[in-house]
Amino acid sequence: MNSPSGIIIIDKPSGITSHNCISKLRYLLKERKIGHCGTLDPMASGILPIMIGSAVKASEYLVDHDKRYFAGIKLGITTDTEDISGNVLTQHSGSLPSFAEFASVAKSFEGEIMQTPPMYSALKVGGIKLLDLAREGVTVERKARKVSIYLCNPIERDDGFYLDVACSRGTYIRTLCADIGEKLGCGAVMCSLRRTEVDVFKESDAIVFDDLNGMSKEEILSHLIPVEKMFMHLREARLDPFFNRLYFHGEKIKLSKLRGIKGEVGELFRIYDENGFYSLGEITESDGIKYFRQKKLFFDRESTK
Repeated sequence: MNSPSGIIIIDKPSGITSHNCISKLRYLLKERKIGHCGTLDPMASGILPIMIGSAVKASEYLVDHDKRYFAGIKLGITTDTEDISGNVLTQHSGSLPSFAEFASVAKSFEGEIMQTPPMYSALKVGGIKLLDLAREGVTVERKARKVSIYLCNPIERDDGFYLDVACSRGTYIRTLCADIGEKLGCGAVMCSLRRTEVDVFKESDAIVFDDLNGMSKEEILSHLIPVEKMFMHLREARLDPFFNRLYFHGEKIKLSKLRGIKGEVGELFRIYDENGFYSLGEITESDGIKYFRQKKLFFDRESTK
């Protein structure tokens, strides 16, 4: 029997780690080849894509994609972690900004911005995680990075302020909250976080983590999403059997010899054979000649050998 392969979206509750979700699925599916894509902190809830079997090879592509979050923000304090769990550094003594003032400042962060990663993060400096340095009381200089905030929609609900944020990879929502607080002049921290989208995957695709306990292996696998869903924005390509064998074994092929594949250098394609999607191919160039070659092989097709 073939091992399962695909993506399962878990709705992770707050209070557990992303690795807890991996361990649970490994136990229930009796499958060792499992990895998550895009860690969620224990404090955060929301969708966590988990790659099963050969789909693990696609993890690097999903990490690069855009995400969406729903975050609670508390005005009037700052902490060393930029979220509510940290040690309080300052407390604002005056009146707090109105929702209209908060909304105006929040919207000003839409677009490309420079953001300095927080000390309490998994980024490494000199091979050491910033998080580990921060726990030892060490602060090091971090370079600001360009990130994109496609949407920063302010919301008032139950006497609290929230942000609906669509952003590029590498964006820290707690840093966004802290920067909004700094611009308001009162300070702010993130007090809750839920991830609602990762690329094409949404909450409606997810299995609630606690529901796994009552599900059989077959029921869980019925939620398996084919890895090709991640790449539906790419053009589809099929190769003649002769060229397909060369391609499968890693040979580069002159683009002029292939029918139906045209494009610019660096363009990726979804590659199919008679059994369906199995690879990503890429147009490359050498000495002024365009070639087509394998970028990523997901499935080892017996019929292609």
